Amino acid sequence: MLSFVHRHASKVIGALSGFDRVRLRGTLRWLANPRGMMNYLFAIQKPLKEFKEYAKDATQRVVAAGEQVAEAAGRPVEYLNSSALRKEDRAREIARADGITEGLICVLTCVEPCMSYRLSGDRQTKKLRLHYGSSKCLHQYFYCLDPQLGFLHLRLQTWFPFTMHVCINGRDWLGKQMDAAGLSYLRRDNCFAEVSDVPAAQRLLDRQLRVNWNSFLQRLTKQFHPVHRELFRDPELTYYWSIDESEWATDVMFRSPTDLQELYPRLIRHGMTGLSSPDVLRFLGRKPTVDGGLHGNFTGEVTTDLKHRPEGMRIKHRLNRNSIKMYDKQRTVLRVETTINDSRDMKVYRRPEGDSQAPKKWLRMRKGVADVRRRAQISQAANERYLESMAAVDGGEPLGALTAPLCRPATWKGQQVRALNPLAAEDALLLKAVNRGEFSINGFRNRDLRALLYEGEPADEAESRRRSSAVTRRMRMLRAHGLIAKVARTHRYVLTAAASKAIAALLAAQRADAAQLSQLAA
Repeated sequence: MLSFVHRHASKVIGALSGFDRVRLRGTLRWLANPRGMMNYLFAIQKPLKEFKEYAKDATQRVVAAGEQVAEAAGRPVEYLNSSALRKEDRAREIARADGITEGLICVLTCVEPCMSYRLSGDRQTKKLRLHYGSSKCLHQYFYCLDPQLGFLHLRLQTWFPFTMHVCINGRDWLGKQMDAAGLSYLRRDNCFAEVSDVPAAQRLLDRQLRVNWNSFLQRLTKQFHPVHRELFRDPELTYYWSIDESEWATDVMFRSPTDLQELYPRLIRHGMTGLSSPDVLRFLGRKPTVDGGLHGNFTGEVTTDLKHRPEGMRIKHRLNRNSIKMYDKQRTVLRVETTINDSRDMKVYRRPEGDSQAPKKWLRMRKGVADVRRRAQISQAANERYLESMAAVDGGEPLGALTAPLCRPATWKGQQVRALNPLAAEDALLLKAVNRGEFSINGFRNRDLRALLYEGEPADEAESRRRSSAVTRRMRMLRAHGLIAKVARTHRYVLTAAASKAIAALLAAQRADAAQLSQLAA
């Protein structure tokens, strides 16, 4: 990222990185599955035949409590006929009309899909059974302007198991922080076009990661779901908070719209062609072939996700349910944003849950707020690698100067390593593989490259070992030339800043025809 900012230093005010939007989920874990729910009913001495009336009574109390919160604040409760209506727009409209600058704005209610319980009879056993599955129920949306966090909403499911969602806007939160710190700024929509002290604003964004998330989420629960403690006092049930979706945005603030408009089309073109990562329905878990095609057993549709949106043109690369995208925002802000919906492919260095004495090791990253800092670290690294790649656009450095070191032998741990031949098919395929867009988020492993370099070629156990050794030697060659670096305590590797520039230039040169190259050389 520093390369990109430094390259355009005369046109850039600075860059801010932090959460854009975060959607958190509050779950009563004991009640989140039929077995746990049955155990809970046993603990409170409630027969299964009485569950329906018990659940109805609890729902009525939850709904009434929400209405009392609105009444106490003098704010309206409004029912929406369709879940497709944009509730945030309606809440902001009410806030403007009523001049609300702090506190509860309104409570919007709507019947929406959910996961809940129902009873049915088992014909074989002649007993009642509790089922957990898709249903519909009334949801309450509490929109407010929080003095600490800014504009947010809490969504409460009014049927068992009373799941909650809280959506926080990190840029709104930053605005509150800068107001308290006395920093001046120019805000347009959900981004800052100018900030009087960029390093100070970045420190405020960093401070968001150090808050006690459980503490302020409990505060919101107590404020908008006051009946919870009455319903689940004995035994006491508390919400477990996880992150359903996080958007981590890096905003590069340009000095004028002209500066960004001149550069942005070239960035988009580089993102579409130089990164080799069109959107190929990766959210379906389908891996493309090396040449960008599809495996033979795939029958879906391949799309390139380049869209014109109200705020600007957007390019998006997906890997399963995670993505990284870039778009121009409010004429002077270049935003790169990593969205994490599924953390299963990511790792965190920690102790196993429930064993405080065990040694730390790399384990799957949890969705819980305990791993929020690691989530931010991975997202920031993805944004930085993406912007480092974009620094190659209009680099002004001759292709020969970029690639000359790669075409000479190198040394790795005292042993000579051969030179790269970027125009040879084997080395070109290797460079194209390590430069794939999906690896910008979490790096790649030996087996990831094997799947790409030997795609469609069957192999027995002995051949698999041979291929693994061959890929290891190629990765060692890339490390010797400074193109990839190992992620500490993992078997994953990422491209270096120098590699991003050099490979982008080489791939662009390979795609250019002789006439284009002759014209550029003239």
